[in-house]
Parts: sequence; structure tokens; C-alpha cells
Amino acid sequence: MDDHGDDFGPWGWENEGSAIRRSEDEWLTVARYLRHAANKLGPQLPLCLPGEPKQCGRTAQQHVIAWAAHLKAVSHHLIEQATPSEARGAHAIGPLYQRRLSELRASTAAPH
Repeated sequence: MDDHGDDFGPWGWENEGSAIRRSEDEWLTVARYLRHAANKLGPQLPLCLPGEPKQCGRTAQQHVIAWAAHLKAVSHHLIEQATPSEARGAHAIGPLYQRRLSELRASTAAPH
């Protein structure tokens, strides 16, 4: 996979915005977890993180975003392949997904 989201433009011009503040090592850990999860479902993602055989020069944070998008696409495709009906698939990728996403957002929200 050579697509690391570069079609959106070069990295570095945005400010931190709403991104969680993590060190490069912390982003690297998350990127490795995402790659591992995505590789379990296939196809294999490359060894291109810093310090790996084919390091590509992109940041660990950029890998987190690109590989999370890849994992989301693989998950969506698996739902399409596994659903017994179009209605079940629509429910899984719509209301069920949104409910899970809302729960995750609530669980990671900063306390007021």
C-alpha cells in the first residue's frame, strides 16, 4: 500500500487542531497496532514505519490515519460480504456504526 493519504496534500501545513497530543513513539505504537489488525484481515500492509526495512519517511501519525482508513474500508467490505440482506448491511454501516462511534467518543471525551 503506497497510499498514505498524500493526495490531500503535503503534511506539515496544518496546526494540531483537534488531534490528540501524542509523542512520535506513542503514534508509532498505535500505527503498529492498526497495521497488525489490518494485516490480520488482509492484504498485507508494508513495513515502512521509521526504522523498518522500507521506511517511507512519513510520520507515525500519518500512518495511523492512513491505516485506520484502510481498516475502516476492509471492515465495510467485510460487512458487505457477510450480510444476509441489504437491510442488515445498511443497519450495520449506519445506525450500529454511529452508535458504536458515539460510545467511543463519549468514553474518550475529556471530563469537564
